Amino acid sequence: MATEERLERLRRKAADLPMRPGIYMMRDKNGAIIYVGKSKVLRQRVSQYFFERADHSPKTRRMAAGVEDFETILVDSEIEALSLENSLIKLHQPKYNIKLKDDKSYPYIRVTQNADYPSMSVTRQRKNDGARYYGPYSGINIAYDIMRTAERVFRVASCKREFPRDIGKDRPCLYSQLGRCCAPCTGRVTPEEYRETFRQIAAFLRGDHGRITAELEEKMNAAAENLQFEAAAMYRDRIAALGKIDEKQKVVGSAALDQDVINLYADDACSCLAVMNVRAGRVVDNTNFIFPAEQIADCDAITAFLTDYYLKREYIPHELLLGIDLDADGEGEDNEAALSSFLDSHAGRRVYIRHPERGDNKALVAMVYDNAKQYAAEYQLQTERESDTLINLARLLRLEVVPQRIECWDISNMGSENVTAGMIVAIDGRLAKSEYRYFRIGGSGGKLEKPDDYASMREAVSRRMNHGGDMPDLILLDGGRGHVSTIRGLLDGMGIEIPVFGMVKDDFHKTRALTTDEDEISIAREQSVFQFIYKLQEEVHRFTISRMSDAKRKSVKTSSLTKINGIGPAKSKALLAHFGTMAKLREASEEDIAAVKGISKTDAVNVRAYFAK
Repeated sequence: MATEERLERLRRKAADLPMRPGIYMMRDKNGAIIYVGKSKVLRQRVSQYFFERADHSPKTRRMAAGVEDFETILVDSEIEALSLENSLIKLHQPKYNIKLKDDKSYPYIRVTQNADYPSMSVTRQRKNDGARYYGPYSGINIAYDIMRTAERVFRVASCKREFPRDIGKDRPCLYSQLGRCCAPCTGRVTPEEYRETFRQIAAFLRGDHGRITAELEEKMNAAAENLQFEAAAMYRDRIAALGKIDEKQKVVGSAALDQDVINLYADDACSCLAVMNVRAGRVVDNTNFIFPAEQIADCDAITAFLTDYYLKREYIPHELLLGIDLDADGEGEDNEAALSSFLDSHAGRRVYIRHPERGDNKALVAMVYDNAKQYAAEYQLQTERESDTLINLARLLRLEVVPQRIECWDISNMGSENVTAGMIVAIDGRLAKSEYRYFRIGGSGGKLEKPDDYASMREAVSRRMNHGGDMPDLILLDGGRGHVSTIRGLLDGMGIEIPVFGMVKDDFHKTRALTTDEDEISIAREQSVFQFIYKLQEEVHRFTISRMSDAKRKSVKTSSLTKINGIGPAKSKALLAHFGTMAKLREASEEDIAAVKGISKTDAVNVRAYFAK
């Protein structure tokens, strides 16, 4: 009866909505936003959720069953709705929405634009700093491989030197002698020549190999005619290197082909969206996005995801080949038109969306579908294995529920200084690195009067529990019975019921067993559980050590600068924050040092004098 009353209340509220475009946000009984959607006609779309419909997927029915209330935001157009929907999904991370990752989750290649001597680097942070960002790429290794290939082919500097500042300061490195670098450090390469090389690199990163090759061939022939044989040989080598790259890439069409091929595979277990990037007729990248069972991968969701996908990209191809109809499950919705308008605006030119029905393009779409299906099958198999591992772990530890969220802790320190507590998280058996946290123990400096692992662990876990957020189903500590007893006592005092176990190591510092505050539990015979615990223990140790080492390096640098007359901890931190490294500070002029906020002319003189010794 209560369910029918709830539905009737929601139907009446939906019937009062205007026939206008807007955003709707579904809330559960706790007030949490569980789904965000957009619609061209709010009243029509929102009302659908509260009536039994044959075309509703099981995921949509589960979401609708949990809706206690909703709210809406009116907008003037579908484009505005598309943009606002993206922002709200990122902000609230609703349970049933496809998760949209922030820019920092993706690797880019950053190329400086306005410098006399441009440079490039791999980064996960895309800033509005005048640089050009290429990507994002499907993985950090792919980004580095592409950047290093560009450095090798075009013989640009891969060192940490900055030009023209560092010209003539040191001898050219080994790469110059091997012909791998044009050695701008010698001053023989003019800014105009170096910028021209980076213009070619920009075309390379866009995948325009054909145009680069044609330009290089023209330059090679001109250099040969003018008897500039060294320059001609350089262009010849670049052409050959580009040819080798092209040989490694799968050719799927003519050299004029510039498109992304997109298709979706979905079943009750999960969905997989596959995107294949084709540039100049060659496959340059292929990315599969998995959406777990609870996330609704309908046409609205895929439209929102693709909007976010291309919002992060510096370059959008001239054509999208879609194997999915973005308007298939919406009544009166124009998802494809909204996406098309967004792409045209973002690219600054027309971007064509096509649904091929025959020929090579139809075969490409089918191939991408097969890739998505295969990737989804592998994901499901891995998920089943991880689920079995968690079930076995729950059985061994006699837990009431299978642990969906596991938090693991470790303490690392050097004596009484830089004491750091690290926490890693596994969700559904997979490491969730975005959830990792670390805590400085004993204040921002991480210094205690004397080392105390128990007190350090207690402080860190207490701070984490007071912070709130998603609570773990299981806490694992890198330690023995004493650690478990300490944290159990802490949680009991806070009125929190979470199982706590220690991860015990043997004499060779390897995982041996799990322990309560009284008994050890052997995991040696459960190979999948043993490997899982071993992975967690190694990862939390690695993470904590790395954070402690970072703190140690910073404190060593800061303490060395405080030896300079007039430079205390605050000014020392300001100098390091401004210059980034001690090497750059050592090479800075008095004028550059004095330009740092809080640093006087006298301070700058003292710093220069200190490094001049």
